[in-house]
Amino acid sequence: MKTILPYLFFTLSLLFMVGCGAQKKTAQSAHSVEEEKAVPAWHTCLISGAHAVVTTDENKISATVTMQTVRDSMLIISVMPMLGIEMLRLEATPTELVAIDKIHGQYAQTTYAELNRKLTPQLNWDILQQICSAELPTGSEQARLNYSFGDREIQLQLTYPGRKTDVPVRMQKQRLAKYTQIDITKWL
Repeated sequence: MKTILPYLFFTLSLLFMVGCGAQKKTAQSAHSVEEEKAVPAWHTCLISGAHAVVTTDENKISATVTMQTVRDSMLIISVMPMLGIEMLRLEATPTELVAIDKIHGQYAQTTYAELNRKLTPQLNWDILQQICSAELPTGSEQARLNYSFGDREIQLQLTYPGRKTDVPVRMQKQRLAKYTQIDITKWL
């Protein structure tokens, strides 16, 4: 395998799909959503030690995930498959996504519109923020998803150990100069 970035984007797209049911429920109570946006329950959110398992026909990948969010501004997802060493990182803002493969020294940058050309269901900032702050309307501490991508069957399981709100989070963007940019459209 030359790079892990396709798996990162695919895994993250599965995470995004977990929140799609949330979008339907949120639309049903538009008035309460407007009230919630007017009075945010938190400004920063930190979820350390979340556990993600992605199972395909040929692989099973387990990783510890840390998610840091500044409401309506930025979020960082750090994927640490072993020994607490960050190997993959996703930085997202309301307009763009940057995935960094630290093992292979590569990164890919895209917008939601570009990603949504091939992604079903569609991804948006609100859904991603709900997932990364454990605010799924299901209220569950665990999310499971079965998905088919072409001829591949993929299952994602995400377990939230708990969250801390309004705590200091380190939202420093990764310096990309030492990484090689790759074209995400090759995978889409």
